[in-house]
Amino acid sequence: MDDLNAKRAPPCRLGLIGRGIQASKSPLLHETEAAAQGLHCVYELFDLNAHDDRGDVLAELLQDVEQRGFAGVNVTYPCKQTIIPMLDELGEEARIIGAVNTVRFRNRRRIGHNTDAWGFAESFRRGLPAASLTRVVQLGAGGAGAATAHALLELGAQTLLISDVDATRAETLARKLASHFSDRVIIPADDLALVVSNANGVVNTTPVGMTAHPGSAVPKHLLRPDLWIADIVYVPLETQLLRDAQAAGCRTLDGGGMAVFQAARAFEIFTGRKADGERMRRHFAALTKA
Repeated sequence: MDDLNAKRAPPCRLGLIGRGIQASKSPLLHETEAAAQGLHCVYELFDLNAHDDRGDVLAELLQDVEQRGFAGVNVTYPCKQTIIPMLDELGEEARIIGAVNTVRFRNRRRIGHNTDAWGFAESFRRGLPAASLTRVVQLGAGGAGAATAHALLELGAQTLLISDVDATRAETLARKLASHFSDRVIIPADDLALVVSNANGVVNTTPVGMTAHPGSAVPKHLLRPDLWIADIVYVPLETQLLRDAQAAGCRTLDGGGMAVFQAARAFEIFTGRKADGERMRRHFAALTKA
């Protein structure tokens, strides 16, 4: 009877808003986890590449999905910070981090959450156990970078050096994080070769390495065996940076774990049900092998 009622009930409508997202695994991750729990979920992609460059496109999409009765949406590059003024409320982590990747519609209010930080931290704990966090370099200070930087500090990073093509953005993020982690050294960095030479690990949170942005964020000659390298890009799962790092003898962490665990936490926010992270991780692995 429960299965029959689930089939008759209106679907839980979800979506993802971002640029260049056609290869996203989010639809299958959410729909499959919902089906395993007896829920009918429909997850749609709203690719900004299909729209013109008007500044109000994000606001229009957000209004459209809300009016259509969506439970919520995920947002990704380049919307994680620009969406904040369009929301009514922020969860604690989203407020501290200053970036949102999950929006829940409830009682005519838009509530922004950040599940990226927890997703990255969970992936790091599992994929790079005992990795030194004494001195870490992060590339990128955008929405994803704000979340991973917060996660690194929560994990215990003592010194965090943030590099970004926009020096002001790196300075702003470092200053914001320092206000919450006053016992750490958090500073912007402009000499990548120098800071990497003294680091224990490097995290890439830039789009460099994505299918649409090929290349590596770290020159090959800066890599050495005692470094660990993490990349949050997951399309492709093995980026040029990770290939170069593995060839240099580095421990590496791909973006798959973060993609899965942020999705698991977002699923819980959308549905109110506990996600099975291990089941979602197995499904992700099967999808990436297919």
